[in-house]
Amino acid sequence: MKNTFVKNTISQIASFAASMLLLCLIWQGITILTESEIPGPIATWQVAKEMFAEPFYDYGPNDKGIGLQLTASLWRVFLGFGIGSLIAIPLGILMGSSRFMMRLFDPIVQILRPVSPLAWFPLGLLAFKAAAGATIFIITITSLWPTLINTSFGVAHIPQDHKNVSKAFGFSKFKYLTKILIPYTLPHMITGLRLSIGIAWMVIVAGEMLSGGSGIGFFVWDSWNGLSLEKILVAILIIGSVGLLLDKFFNTLKLAFAWENK
Repeated sequence: MKNTFVKNTISQIASFAASMLLLCLIWQGITILTESEIPGPIATWQVAKEMFAEPFYDYGPNDKGIGLQLTASLWRVFLGFGIGSLIAIPLGILMGSSRFMMRLFDPIVQILRPVSPLAWFPLGLLAFKAAAGATIFIITITSLWPTLINTSFGVAHIPQDHKNVSKAFGFSKFKYLTKILIPYTLPHMITGLRLSIGIAWMVIVAGEMLSGGSGIGFFVWDSWNGLSLEKILVAILIIGSVGLLLDKFFNTLKLAFAWENK
């Protein structure tokens, strides 16, 4: 058992290292093809070392370290994602529990869900009178849909046997909620949350490019204005790495609560 775990761990590390090497080779190939218009991995690494040497410096509103920019973005993402989840989970339970509620809310969901985050930004500015509030608003409004849809799907597909058991034992509504509905629906909810956090993390870059001030999106836009493609590439790698870690976290959570693993 221990040997199998060690072999799997080594295999995963080796696969990841091979993927990173392949990415660097493709990246270097693009650098050669563009005659170094796109900076290569080595040039980018030199700039990255300077950025990571002092990640939390603060020399004024438009000159902050990459650590502070990343922290500002994560704070906005988790706030918007948290508000969205607080709206999506109860509404999803309501829609999944009642055909009337599903028919009432589903057209609204289908109309609002495909709207681009950028289209919501002016409304956010109008409502909150501040760019930071507008950014959190667009994260909330665009990230709640996967959680809502997955939660309502899970609730609507609770097996009839489970419902019959609750009736046979005379479960109260609270006991039905805590003993049957939430445990059965939890894997679907977590799948929705996993998709939602991915959307929230993608939206933050566009939102901060529009709002300015601070954050990883603002950093990308500011680096473009400063003609530092190396800094943009470092920011892209950070965005991708953080997105990967968030996805891994929710995937681990989903596997922990999946019925087939119990």
